[in-house]
Amino acid sequence: MAEYPDEGRKRVVIAAVEPTVDGGRFAVKRVVGDRVEVTADIFADGHESVGARLLWRKSGEKEWSSAPMAHRDNDRWAGELAVDAIGRWEFTVEAWIDRYLGWSRDMEKRIAAGQDLAVQYLVAAELIDRVIDLRKLPKADAAALKEWAATFRDETIPDADKTDRLVSGDLDELMERHPDDRHAYRLEPGYPIWVDRELAGFSAWYEMFPRSTGKRGEHGTFRTAAERFSYVRELGFDIVYLPPIHPIGVSFRKGKNNTLEPGKEDVGSPWAIGGREGGHTAIHPELGTLEDFRWFVKEARKYDLEVALDIAFQASPDHPWVTEHPEWFRKLPDGSIQYAENPPKKYQDIYPIDFDSEDWRGLWDALRDVMLFWAGEKVRVFRVDNPHTKALGFWEWAIAEIRDEYPDVIFLSEAFTRPKVMYHLAKVGFTQSYTYFTWRNSKPEMEEYLRELTSVPVVDFFRPNFWPNTPDILHADLQTGGRGMFMTRLMLASLLSSNYGIYGPAFELLEHLPVREGSEEYLDSEKYQIRRWDLDREESLRWLIARINRIRRANAALQSNRSLRFHRFSNDQITCFSKRTKDFANVILCFVSFDPRHVQAGSTRLDMAELGLDPGERFTVHDLVTGARYDWHGLENYVELNPHVMPGHIFEVQRRKPSDAAGAGDGG
Repeated sequence: MAEYPDEGRKRVVIAAVEPTVDGGRFAVKRVVGDRVEVTADIFADGHESVGARLLWRKSGEKEWSSAPMAHRDNDRWAGELAVDAIGRWEFTVEAWIDRYLGWSRDMEKRIAAGQDLAVQYLVAAELIDRVIDLRKLPKADAAALKEWAATFRDETIPDADKTDRLVSGDLDELMERHPDDRHAYRLEPGYPIWVDRELAGFSAWYEMFPRSTGKRGEHGTFRTAAERFSYVRELGFDIVYLPPIHPIGVSFRKGKNNTLEPGKEDVGSPWAIGGREGGHTAIHPELGTLEDFRWFVKEARKYDLEVALDIAFQASPDHPWVTEHPEWFRKLPDGSIQYAENPPKKYQDIYPIDFDSEDWRGLWDALRDVMLFWAGEKVRVFRVDNPHTKALGFWEWAIAEIRDEYPDVIFLSEAFTRPKVMYHLAKVGFTQSYTYFTWRNSKPEMEEYLRELTSVPVVDFFRPNFWPNTPDILHADLQTGGRGMFMTRLMLASLLSSNYGIYGPAFELLEHLPVREGSEEYLDSEKYQIRRWDLDREESLRWLIARINRIRRANAALQSNRSLRFHRFSNDQITCFSKRTKDFANVILCFVSFDPRHVQAGSTRLDMAELGLDPGERFTVHDLVTGARYDWHGLENYVELNPHVMPGHIFEVQRRKPSDAAGAGDGG
C-alpha cells in the first residue's frame, strides 16, 4: 500500500525551478555582486490563491534569508537574491495556499457586486487570529492586526466603514508580511550556487614563455620575464599565464619544430615535465628558484596582474614518479610505458597518467597535492592541460578539495573535445573553458555557437574563454588572412566573450607561418625552442589590443555574456551584436566583418528594444575605437567596414536629447 505523505495539507506544487544545472546535481555559477533571478512554476488545486517566497543562504549558515516571489503569468513566479561572498550558496522555494489572499481577491468581487459582507468580515477576523497565533510578531504589527480583527467583529461599525478601511491596503501589507504558511511546501534539498570572484566572469589572459625573455640569446628567467609586466599591463591584461615552469625531461626530448633529433642546445617542450631536479612541484633551474618564483608572483601584483600556472598531469620519462610510482603509468606488453599520442601526433617525450591504476587513491592525492602546493605559493589561477583525458570524477573531487582551502582559485579547462564532455567538465567545477571559437569562422557558425553558449542552461554553468591563437593552434584563417584577419579575430574574441586571451607576442606580432601546409602548428614553434621577439615592430597590434582592453574595462555591458543579442544585418559577411547592462545605462553595439580582404557594407535591422530604444527613435552611436560619432534613426542604418583600416565598430549607443543638433554623419 502507498504510504501517506508527511502532511497532506501541503497542497502547493513547485516545479521547473530555474536556474538549476541537471536538477540541482551541479552548481549554478555566478560571481560576487551578481543578482540571481529565480523562477518556478507554482500552483495549487482548484482556485486557491498561492503565496511564495525565495530562500537562500551561504554554506555553513543556519538561517535562511528570504524575499517574496511575485506572480508573472501562467503560474510562473519570480524572485531575486544577491550573492556577496565567494563560495557555495544554496537556494530553495517555499509556497503555500494563502487563504487571506484568496479572501481579499474574492472580496473585491463581492464589494463590486454589492453583496452582504457581514459574514465575510468575520471570516477575515478568523484568518487574522490564525496569523497572530502562528508566530511571535513585532509588537506594532501584532497590535495592528488585533485592531483589524476587533474592527471586523464590531457589529456597531457599519460594513461600509469597514470596506472603506479595507481598501486602504494596510491590512494586505500586514498579511503579506506575516502569512499563514503553516502548511507551506518547501523544495528540499536546496539548489547549489557557486560564487566566484569577479575575475572568473571578466578577464583578459596573456600567455608568454618566460624562457624567451632572456638577453643576448640567453635562457630567460623569472627576473627577465618580470621585465615584461609593464608591457603586458600596458596592453590591458589581467592575467599573465605561463606554460609549465618545471624541469624538462631529457629522454626523447623534442628538437626544433617537434623533430625527434634534438641538438645539444635544444631546450625541449615545457610539457615534458620532470627530470633529475624534480617533478610537478619543482622549478626548472634555468628559470630560477622557488624564491625567485615567489618574487615573480609578488612583483606581478604590483602591476595588478595575477600569475596563472599550467597544470599538466603527465610526465617525461625522467620524472621521479616514473621510478617511484611505476603503477601510475600504463605498460605495454613489451614492458615499455605507453607514451602520449593524439594521432597522427606523437609525443614520445610524454607519459600520460593511468587513471585505472590500482593505486588510484594515492594517485589522486598526489595530483591534488600538486595544486595545493602552488596555491600555497599564492597562485590562484590555473590553466589545466587536457583535463578531458583524465578521470572526470577526479576533477569533481579535486576541485572541491582545493576550494575547501582556497575558494578563490580559478580553473581554466583546456579541453578541445566533444561538447558534452566539455560541458561536464564545467559542471564538475571548472571556472572557465576553452571553446570551439577558433573553428567558428563564418557569420552563421559564430552566431549559432554564441546563441548556444548564452542560452539556458549552458549559460548557467559554462563560462567561455575565447582564444584566437594558442601555442598549439594557428588556425588557417590567421595563416592566410593577413593583418585584417588578426584584427577581426581579436575583436570577435574580446567582444563576444567577457573572458578571452591571446598567446603573445605571437599574436600581436602577426605570427602566421605554419610548420607545413595543412598544419595548425607554428613554424619554429616556441613550444620547442627559445624565440626572440621584437615588441616594438611597426606592424604590431599592441595599440589595438590596448584600446580594446580599455574599452572592455570602461563598459560594464562587455563584462558579461548574458545580454548578448544578435541583430539582423543585410550582409552575410558582417555580424552585428549588442550587449547591455540590465538598466540600459550602458549599451554597446558591435559590427565585425569576417572578410579580411574586401570592403563590406550593408544595412541594419536593429532590435530596438534590446538597445533600450523606441522603434522610430533617433540616437547617436559613438565609435569607441576611432572616436567618430554618427546620428542614426530607427531600425535601418548603413554600415561600411574596410578591413585594411578597421574591420569592425564598437559603438556606444547614446540616446539623443531633443535639443541635440544634427551629428557628423549618417553612415558607419
